[in-house]
Amino acid sequence: MPRSVNHVASKARRKKILNLTKGYFGARKNVWTVAKNTWEKGLTYAFRDRRNKKRNFRALWIQRINAAARLEGMSYSKLMGGLHKAGIEINRKVLADLAVNHPEAFKAVVAKAKAA
Repeated sequence: MPRSVNHVASKARRKKILNLTKGYFGARKNVWTVAKNTWEKGLTYAFRDRRNKKRNFRALWIQRINAAARLEGMSYSKLMGGLHKAGIEINRKVLADLAVNHPEAFKAVVAKAKAA
């Protein structure tokens, strides 16, 4: 009895991955083995960087808060300590947004932290 190989399914499987690697450089977009390895490696990077993104944003928010706090004559650590003492629970994301988009509101928050 002849061997049955489902070419339709195997070709569709390859085509799916080759479509996912469109736009890659050189052989990474059209050579099956290279494209498959590149795609798998990309999934690894995506998994890793979903976690790194959280770190990067927190660092960015801290830098923005620190820059805005120093314009008010206060360091980041003093500001955060003052907010804690004053019992103001505001996260860094919102604080950074205030610093960039609403400086007058940020000044008010800094004033409360200075008082505490």
